[in-house]
Amino acid sequence: MNPEAERIKERGDVFVPRWEKWGPYVSERGWGTVREDYSDNGDAWHYFPHDHARSRTYRWAEDGIAGFSDRYQTLLFAPSFWNGRDPILKERLFGLTNGEGNHGEDVKEIYYHLDGTPTHSYMKYLYKYPQEEFPYAGLIQENAKRSSREKEFELIDTGIFDENRYFDIFVEYAKESSEDLCIRIEAINRGPEKAALHLLPTLWFRNRWSWREAKVPQPMISLSKGDSLCLVADDREVPSPRALLFDYHLGERYLYATPGGNPLFTNNESNKQLLWNVPNETPYVKDAFHRYLIQKQTQAINPNLHGTKAAIHYHFPQIAPGKSAVLHLRLTNKKMKMPLQDVDQIIAKRKTEADLFFEKVHPPKSTKEEKAIQRQAIAGMIWNKQMYYYDVESWIKGDNDQAPPPESRNKIRNFHWRHVNSMRILSMPDKWEFPWFAAWDLTFQTLTFSLVDIEFAKHQLWLLLFDQFQHPNGAIPAYEWEFSDVNPPLQAWAALKIFELEKKKTGKEDHVFLEKCFHKLLLNFSWWINKVDAKGNNVFEGGFLGVDNVGFSAYELPEGYMMDQADGAGWISLLCLNLMRIALTLAKKNPTYEGLGIKFFEHFVHVTAAMRKGNFRAYDLFNKEVGFFHSFLRNPDGHAEEIPIRSTLGIIPFFACDVWDESELKALPNFYSSYQWMLQNRPDLTSKCVQVIDSKNGNLHLFGFLTKSEMNQFLTNIWNPEEFLSDFGLRSLSKYHEKHPVRWRQQVMSYEPGESTLRIKGGNSNWRGPIWFPLNYLLIDTLSRLGKVYQESVHIQVGQGKKVTLTQMAASFADRLLNLFKLDSEGNRPFNGESEKFQNDPHFKDYFLFYEHFHGDTGRGLGASHQTGWTGLIANILDEKYH
Repeated sequence: MNPEAERIKERGDVFVPRWEKWGPYVSERGWGTVREDYSDNGDAWHYFPHDHARSRTYRWAEDGIAGFSDRYQTLLFAPSFWNGRDPILKERLFGLTNGEGNHGEDVKEIYYHLDGTPTHSYMKYLYKYPQEEFPYAGLIQENAKRSSREKEFELIDTGIFDENRYFDIFVEYAKESSEDLCIRIEAINRGPEKAALHLLPTLWFRNRWSWREAKVPQPMISLSKGDSLCLVADDREVPSPRALLFDYHLGERYLYATPGGNPLFTNNESNKQLLWNVPNETPYVKDAFHRYLIQKQTQAINPNLHGTKAAIHYHFPQIAPGKSAVLHLRLTNKKMKMPLQDVDQIIAKRKTEADLFFEKVHPPKSTKEEKAIQRQAIAGMIWNKQMYYYDVESWIKGDNDQAPPPESRNKIRNFHWRHVNSMRILSMPDKWEFPWFAAWDLTFQTLTFSLVDIEFAKHQLWLLLFDQFQHPNGAIPAYEWEFSDVNPPLQAWAALKIFELEKKKTGKEDHVFLEKCFHKLLLNFSWWINKVDAKGNNVFEGGFLGVDNVGFSAYELPEGYMMDQADGAGWISLLCLNLMRIALTLAKKNPTYEGLGIKFFEHFVHVTAAMRKGNFRAYDLFNKEVGFFHSFLRNPDGHAEEIPIRSTLGIIPFFACDVWDESELKALPNFYSSYQWMLQNRPDLTSKCVQVIDSKNGNLHLFGFLTKSEMNQFLTNIWNPEEFLSDFGLRSLSKYHEKHPVRWRQQVMSYEPGESTLRIKGGNSNWRGPIWFPLNYLLIDTLSRLGKVYQESVHIQVGQGKKVTLTQMAASFADRLLNLFKLDSEGNRPFNGESEKFQNDPHFKDYFLFYEHFHGDTGRGLGASHQTGWTGLIANILDEKYH
């Protein structure tokens, strides 16, 4: 028996799957986001700063620490803390805005997503809370002093965790049933002396009643009369969310809690008097618990014991060293006489079921350490689910016709995307740093979810293509800050990966999923062809394509200039091959699709020919002298200028390859006939991108940009430690540029293995050297596929080093990525960097942070510390390592 696997299977085709009605759908940052920005200039960070968050009601999504909510974020639960010294109640995670950090926005807390199951039947979170006053001002001031050439100043650097003067606060959730949630909060004093702690488990309704001129009924939380300490939340009189086509109410919910706490009540309403010097409509507002506890304003809370926000205050004045304070709670839809007596047993049971579930996920041959890495990576993915609420039309127009937003909002951002309307559960890259979906991040995230919940993975990918997301012109929304930006078209690649993984794991071929994605991908392909190839010559000038600053395409070019982008053409070639494979896969059941397979093969051929010298082009994007792809700048007079940068932009075309058995092609007679015609009649085109390779099992047909000799030359650069090969994976910019920077116009491109010195696309972005998982994963995937073709016939060697096959190269890159997290010969985990505490403290060293990217030479974690979006691919790398 595998109870969690059975819970996943019983999901069914319903709006609210029973076991997923409650989950970790709460953002870890709601302030400073586009959705909450109603400014006249689009400056989201300053319009709604962290200092407003405790007093100002959110319009679109709530936030909290280790928060849980129902599917539509009607009712929320999260713990709050106070150490008796902080200037504010700790209700949410603190971090720097884009302008405050010397490398952009950055969360300044230490927390871990420790465990989680796909249906959220068991979840575990760890927050490390200092006992001394939290250094809010010090973090801002020190980071402000630092230049972009210095490291970020982190919470661990302040010394506040010295002598272990902090609490480890573990928050566990376990569902006894789909409507019955058990909660355990344990705060362990890791310090050398007794320490005080206030715990405030908090229950509140998301404010859905304050945004329109007409008043609507409000829900209510009150104190239950009876022997148990219990809060009762009731939304029965409140209208269902307007976006839903069915009735949705929670009814009465009971939060039972450990006896001895003091119930507090207020309303989830903005403190208008404090924020804008406007009289409050009620004296009981959002920041009441902060003012009551810290500022001793007893009048801040409602003495009548009801409101739309409530907490139960527990004060532990002297928790001894090594000892803990423990709270048990239960949020359920039924009245219970002894609700807390079996909470620990239920949590232990669900934890055991989680262990059983993951034992079926982990590769049997993986080590204990590897299993821990994989499980925490997946847990991070599951914790980073969020109820993503955004109705662009309402956001642009405003809620109240009598108080419309500034007219300038109509042209700031996303005004072409008024059709976007979401109240869906979406996978976030990171619920603090990126509490919004990003198209190519989400595409990679679906692969990791495929390991544990393939239906959820397919649904997430489909949402990008769904009518309320995909633009009518075929474009896919990039990310919340600007949906109109262009991200690499990887959705077809991911659909195939998911299709193949499901077939491999279960034997099922989900042609329905593949077909419905294919139809929407055709629209996206048409958008690319019509919008991002201005001259119609099959070389793409998409500008910024997600890889920030390892090329000059992210900069605005002078009028009349165009960039022939190696990365843009590479992505389109990969898209053509992916769509060709999808079409021919579908053609096995419906021959009509063979025609589309022919179309995408021919388009791939023309893109390849456009990149390589010949026909109408006098220059080749593949430089045969250095064995690398370069972009070219086309001047208004027709002169083309080569941009000699060795970066991931020139590696991307290598990913555009696919291999077919001749027997597979012959089984598709219409396609095979047209294919043979092209080989015979257009060798000027096909000779550049089609190779027929003998194998003992018959001919293999390889589609790709490089001949065997060119591939050898190209991969010699990749395998060179003085170029792209780091001890921890593929560098995003060749180390060659450390001594040989590229100068173009007023810009200089040089190797930067750590934090970025250039602020572009957010400030914390840096592809100039660090290790990034998505392109590493694509490289491994490509090498593995080609390794099966060439086997022992291709060997790569650098200097006097050992020769390696493509398969060995792929395995080596995978191991190097794993080594970021595994203990090295000195007992350190490279991602933890130089921090003594992270490396050696037993309460830190075996917890994993899946950073946004990693130092190109040392492996130290960089950027967002919980980017379990694409860095979660380490779980897939482990899975594929043993299969």
